[in-house]
Amino acid sequence: MTTANNKMRLVILSGLSGSGKSIALNTLEDQGFYCIDNLPTGLLLPLIESLKQARLKLYNHVAVGIDARSDANELQNFPSTVETLKTLGVHVEVVFLHSEIKTLLLRFSETRRKHPLSQRGIPLLEAVEVENVVLGKIRLMADLIIDSSSLSLYQLRNLIVQRLLPKTDDNLSLLVQSFGFKKGVPGDSDFVYDVRCLPNPYWEPLLRESTGRDQDVADYLSQFDEVNQMFEQIRCFLESWIPCFQRDKRSYLTVSIGCTGGQHRSVFLSEKLYLHFRERIKHVALRHRELE
Repeated sequence: MTTANNKMRLVILSGLSGSGKSIALNTLEDQGFYCIDNLPTGLLLPLIESLKQARLKLYNHVAVGIDARSDANELQNFPSTVETLKTLGVHVEVVFLHSEIKTLLLRFSETRRKHPLSQRGIPLLEAVEVENVVLGKIRLMADLIIDSSSLSLYQLRNLIVQRLLPKTDDNLSLLVQSFGFKKGVPGDSDFVYDVRCLPNPYWEPLLRESTGRDQDVADYLSQFDEVNQMFEQIRCFLESWIPCFQRDKRSYLTVSIGCTGGQHRSVFLSEKLYLHFRERIKHVALRHRELE
């Protein structure tokens, strides 16, 4: 793996405790990144300066975990630290992981782990809420936000590989994902398209158990003008605006297509969009949330 112009690539992983930061960091370490977890924000700049001076190939790809245990004043200075790193020629990507509060509370209950902030005598729910506020500036700066609420350990690892590991240059990485509205809108979406207005194969008894990946569902949906029109208008919108995101040096873009259950219409259209854009964009990934 080499970055454009042999720049050092720095992935800063942050997010709420219990959302999967350690899993993400371990995944990157397994793929050859030099990783450091729970790095105080004030040490980030000295660390990178030291690694750059070492001029070792080992340090071409670095990932650090930063969380709410950092000093509050240092966290406030996070934006200026990132800008300074960029002036040093470092390719910086900020990745923020989060989950729904009820999911985080359940995870801490199941694992019997203590929340890092609860060690200060703060109740668990309040600790999660405080952490959300403390890390607010990092989330606002995030190039990529990953909602791990519905992801298993394996699915999170797979998503990290899909989104981060092929990303070895300055090109935009596009994720097209299908979902079902009845299970909530993905929190990591940049664009959400609601396709529940389209004819629903669920009401066809012979198609109910199939998915948008199956040919019989594809044949059924393709016969409707409104389905084809929906695809064309989404395609045209993305083709018109993706170049603007690329010119703005955007690293990641997530497009979510939703129907009622996330099994037929959204899957079919996501498959078509993925097949279309993988011929035009270097880094394209596809995910069907409700089929995993």
